[in-house]
Amino acid sequence: MQLPSSLPVTDEFHTPVFGTVFAGRADVVRRLTPGDALILVPDPPGIDDPNVWVHARGGDVVGHLRPDIGAPLSTWMLAGGRCAAWVWRVGTDSDASWRRLVITVRRHSV
Repeated sequence: MQLPSSLPVTDEFHTPVFGTVFAGRADVVRRLTPGDALILVPDPPGIDDPNVWVHARGGDVVGHLRPDIGAPLSTWMLAGGRCAAWVWRVGTDSDASWRRLVITVRRHSV
């Protein structure tokens, strides 16, 4: 399966998670530690600005990927691509919201 050109060319990369300060998500971020497994869920087909949502184990929403990564990754995942993700770094409340959580994503070709 061909990767969209705007995705990182490596199969494994780090990316920040956006939206971690809304709807009580900061509490979920505070519970995370490096190495914790995460779940990536693409928006359903037909969304105007698709993205990939990041969930903690158990289903709590943590936030979403940067739009420039989330949009093409969502399309790739909906076409059958699979990803694993885990926490790489957790910042503090004094860090900028878009820098509080950085994750590792590993794409698995199908």
